[in-house]
Amino acid sequence: MSARTVEVRPRKVRRVAIPIAVVLVVVFAVVGTLLRDTPTGAVFTVADQIAMGFLGVLLAAGVLLLTRPRLRADAEGLEVRNVIGSQRISWQLVQGLTFPDGAPWARVELPEDEYVPIMAIQATDGDHAVTAMRELRELRRTIDA
Repeated sequence: MSARTVEVRPRKVRRVAIPIAVVLVVVFAVVGTLLRDTPTGAVFTVADQIAMGFLGVLLAAGVLLLTRPRLRADAEGLEVRNVIGSQRISWQLVQGLTFPDGAPWARVELPEDEYVPIMAIQATDGDHAVTAMRELRELRRTIDA
């Protein structure tokens, strides 16, 4: 039996983080370009200007980490990729797929009261998150049947 695959990524975070990352790079590049000797006696070199641009790129990369979460579920299990790290969880270990009241994102319930957050399904995404949870639970029912 071939089950379908469910793949989910957050939406609102991506719509906000990508423009912010672009603005950071542009602002730091402009500031780096405008760094010159000042009347206060501070001397900025080309290395300082390059470092300012590089700092903008580093900050943008940090913001873009927020766009990394993804959930991929198939017949074998779940692959949960959060901001840092990812893990593969087989369906045999999954005791539930929940979205607790007030929680920022969904989670996979595991044995011994452990859980793995699913940052790809975020409360701020509203209907997108509801649809994702429905598809995920339907996939689970299909596999359990």
